[in-house]
Amino acid sequence: MSNNFLRPELLGDVEFKTSDNSLNSKDWNWVSSPEIDPNEVPANYYESSLAPWHTFGSVETDLECDVVVIGAGLLGTSTALHLAEHGVDTILIDKDRVGSAASGRNGGQLTPGLARWEAADMIKQFSYEEAKKLWHFTSVESMQLIDDLASRYALNIDRKQGHITAAVHAGHMLGLGEGSDARKYLGEDHTQLVGKHELYDYIKSDNYFGGVIDHLGGHVHPLALTRGLAYGFLTHGGRIFENTCALSVDEQADGVYIKTEQGVIKAKKGVVLAVHSSTFELLKENRQTTIPFYTYVGVTAPLDIDTKELLPYDHPVYDTQLQIDYYRSVSKNRLLFGGQGTGTCWGKDQILSYLQDRIGHVFPQIQNLSMDFAWSGTTDLTVNGATDNRKSGDQFPIYAVHGWSGHGVAQTVRIGKAIAEDFVGKNTADFSMLTQIQHTNIPFGRTFAPVAIPMAKCLLTIQAAIQPGKILSF
Repeated sequence: MSNNFLRPELLGDVEFKTSDNSLNSKDWNWVSSPEIDPNEVPANYYESSLAPWHTFGSVETDLECDVVVIGAGLLGTSTALHLAEHGVDTILIDKDRVGSAASGRNGGQLTPGLARWEAADMIKQFSYEEAKKLWHFTSVESMQLIDDLASRYALNIDRKQGHITAAVHAGHMLGLGEGSDARKYLGEDHTQLVGKHELYDYIKSDNYFGGVIDHLGGHVHPLALTRGLAYGFLTHGGRIFENTCALSVDEQADGVYIKTEQGVIKAKKGVVLAVHSSTFELLKENRQTTIPFYTYVGVTAPLDIDTKELLPYDHPVYDTQLQIDYYRSVSKNRLLFGGQGTGTCWGKDQILSYLQDRIGHVFPQIQNLSMDFAWSGTTDLTVNGATDNRKSGDQFPIYAVHGWSGHGVAQTVRIGKAIAEDFVGKNTADFSMLTQIQHTNIPFGRTFAPVAIPMAKCLLTIQAAIQPGKILSF
């Protein structure tokens, strides 16, 4: 493969166009532009705000390498890049295109923690030293790694610093304060607890009773980041194959064989599975620890009001509702806004109405609000809220990570580095630490998710009504 690679390039705004990706049967994209053929799949905001990028061919013959990474999202591209940096001959494959699934469809917020585990959760589960190590891994180290990679490979990923968690109930300030204190206890002091009036300097909304300003977090263009990691991988001689679906993973005496529709790839030393709903069946272990659920994001048309009048410091926000709102400003005076988590996929009309209602509730000063983009996304939820990290294989390591529970842009990149370091023997402690987290098996959980998730939300809603001052989120 030649070295004529282009870095991902951010556009000044958006170009309404059809998507180069094939969506799974549950996901959808919607755009306001009448120029898009209604029979075509439109590109979402992230794809529309990037210049056209490389298209990679599919596997057409039998191949051989040291390691095969299955799934070219943030985990897969990070793992492949870090393996290649260590000189490991690596092939990266995806059933669709680089960043076409959750890694190119999420909210783009960078928040510390392991999926839904925050500092206080880690303190409850581990010794002080273990909790401190895990928290720094998923906070300071994760954020710093993204900045280091962006600098090393000269990537423009629209990186912004700072993040806000906003309290929708006065009682939630106690929980936010305890969370901030837990972080300080573990040796990470990047938070600032602010009251209602001071928070108004950051968010021009009367909805909130205060919040936490997190100077460690921030936001990023997630598809630019994913493509940027793939770019780095290519510069080290990595090979990428798109539209290549892994049908089976078979460990034999001389390697692990990955069967695809067009050929077989022999991985002589190991395999990495970036697992999500469409590749779940590749896991050999009979433990179903996740259930799928659907999330939704929209981007407004350019607003009549300057977004600096809504978010003066350009911090992304998520709140403490049971069903959280999260939002941030993006290019050309637009607002990206997300929310909801459902067991069955809602349609575009329902979501457009929902998102517009929520935006109007948070920022009633916006006039003539209209949406330019909306899309759905699929993620996996674990019972305890932490990510399920596995290492199996009789003779060759087979790594698998899933269960992000709607969080984890930064941590996914850091875990990719941990997998690579474990594989080459440079640092086996980090990934081993992640595999020690125990997860509950959910028999038939994926089948019953459409029923289980609404039931869980109903129970949490009742609990929230009984204990309004307790932070509960879904």
